[in-house]
Amino acid sequence: MSRLLKFGLLVFAAMALVACSSTPDDEGAPVDERTVAAGGGAGSGADTGGIGGTGVSGTEADGRGNELKDPANILSRRSVFFAFDSYVVEDQYRPIVEAHARYLVGRPDARMMVQGHTDERGTHEYNIALGQRRADAVKRMMVLLGAKEAQIETVSFGKESPRNPGNDEMAWAENRRADIVYAGE
Repeated sequence: MSRLLKFGLLVFAAMALVACSSTPDDEGAPVDERTVAAGGGAGSGADTGGIGGTGVSGTEADGRGNELKDPANILSRRSVFFAFDSYVVEDQYRPIVEAHARYLVGRPDARMMVQGHTDERGTHEYNIALGQRRADAVKRMMVLLGAKEAQIETVSFGKESPRNPGNDEMAWAENRRADIVYAGE
């Protein structure tokens, strides 16, 4: 069996597992361009897709509130958006990636998944590969900043999990992303 076919079957199985899980309540909420440009957006949290490891609870071990859910904290921002046909983490999203890397460095037991996504343009195979490159680019940056490689799992959903089902540039811009999801959320 070709490697591409095996990869496709693996991705299909992963998507089937995710499809059986619940979705966040804000997934269908409207998102305007200013929110996307700022790195936020509706549905920026997503299902973990079954990642294991130590999760994130409502409070931190030191008694502080959960900074991952505090809207005033950069750690609550979970999406890194990409230009068309690109997997380069743009400068405006580096602070988000850096903050999550610091969080992982300070919590060696924390685990996350980076989920790569694309817009609807392109073939299924191309979009799966591009989504994987996007997720891997975010992971690579975090590892270079000190996070342990074992703390970060990556997966590509390609064009199969759009945040915005529209067929225009605004919708496509929302769908070209990598989402950061912590275990236990």
